[in-house]
Amino acid sequence: MRASLGTDAGNDLADMTAAQLTDGFQDGKFTPREALEAALERHDRVNPRINAVIFVDRQGARAAADRATERWRAGRALSLLDGVPVTVKDNLHVAGMPATWGSRIHADFVPSADEPPIARLRASGAVILGKTNVPEFTLQGYTGNLLFGTTRNPLALDRTPGGSTGGGAAAVAAGIGAIAIGTDGGGSTRRPAAYCGLYGLKPSLGQVPRYGGFPQLLSDFEVIGPMARSTADVAAVLEVMCGYDPSDPRSAASLGTPPSTQGRPARIGFVSKVGSAPVDPQIADAAERTARRFTELGFEVERVAAPYDAGQLAALWTAVAQTGLAWYLSRIEGWRPRVGANALAMADAGASRTAYDYLDALAGIAEMRVAAGIFFTRFDFMLSPTTAALAWPADDAYPETIAEEPVGPRGHAVFSAWANLVGAAAANFPVAMTRDEGGIGMQVTAAAGRELDLLDIMAKWEADSVLSRER
Repeated sequence: MRASLGTDAGNDLADMTAAQLTDGFQDGKFTPREALEAALERHDRVNPRINAVIFVDRQGARAAADRATERWRAGRALSLLDGVPVTVKDNLHVAGMPATWGSRIHADFVPSADEPPIARLRASGAVILGKTNVPEFTLQGYTGNLLFGTTRNPLALDRTPGGSTGGGAAAVAAGIGAIAIGTDGGGSTRRPAAYCGLYGLKPSLGQVPRYGGFPQLLSDFEVIGPMARSTADVAAVLEVMCGYDPSDPRSAASLGTPPSTQGRPARIGFVSKVGSAPVDPQIADAAERTARRFTELGFEVERVAAPYDAGQLAALWTAVAQTGLAWYLSRIEGWRPRVGANALAMADAGASRTAYDYLDALAGIAEMRVAAGIFFTRFDFMLSPTTAALAWPADDAYPETIAEEPVGPRGHAVFSAWANLVGAAAANFPVAMTRDEGGIGMQVTAAAGRELDLLDIMAKWEADSVLSRER
């Protein structure tokens, strides 16, 4: 069995969910300052082995934790996140903390203002502990860069935690904060959550306002979302971060929610494969068991073909990603010697594309969104594996084979990127643990605006899993 950090890494406070922490704050069993110190102690002990966190704001976090401690003692807690230690992905702007985007181009950049969701977290009393590692420009499915090096999976130290929110997933899995805030442009919260045994949410387009940070290279695919150790914690973060912001017209979508499934069994379309794209046998087996269990829990589960083609999905995502990166870097003088090989190859490929290519990709995405709308009139949810591959060696950008079949750079992501292109809500929940390659997760996807229904179905699964372990 490969090395991992194990389950006995230290102080129990560092391993608690946000909900368990706030219950303890309310009951006076411990304080936010004590919870923060437990997270910092865990960081100091395990981060040198996993390289998840690239900056720690000890002074600022301790001041915030002390203020939260006083609020809980006075019975004036701001939210269910008040006093909870949180990390933030290094492509998001947090006032006074570095924002490098994993690139030497931004090695010395420190923003002066929070992005809107981060400001909302701060206003809720969350304690921002520090920043987590990313791949350069957050366009890869692993986590490593020339500035900070490679991040490793706490559950299997020679394996990747995935990407691009791999640092955040590794931090939560290792006990460095109860919650990680990340971004998801093609599965970047969900796949790392799967590999690290966590819950991860990609909100639908418009739920969480976004502006004032780095340019969004992936059109409107990329959204901000949380990873945590429970569905309840994910829900608490969503409640704080979502809502209308007049500076982001897309956030008007958060004012209205489509009808829920209340009063009838939810209809689930189970997608076990995407065409002929390979899936690791252990993942395929876990998916079949999960689908059967949902049937036993009273859901209407029907095996269906994926409502998209894997090759087309990869081509559309890649066209937008390459063009976006080429556009951004073209504005920076002397960028070529300052970026890594993966970013250089992507930018050069993007520079060779035409405006026609980019508009053709947007047209294909528009057609895909219509097809998604039709799918979600038939089914309330789509259930699928979150990843097609198990976690691969930490220094590799992607697995070259899955189930002994050769695959390209997006072969591991055939299940996740569709939700980004069509603007749907999607989440990962853990279902199994391998001996040597980290966790296995399942993905549930719903129409835009149905986050609460999506969280409800995950909560039912989580409760059933807890009961099963207790029997």
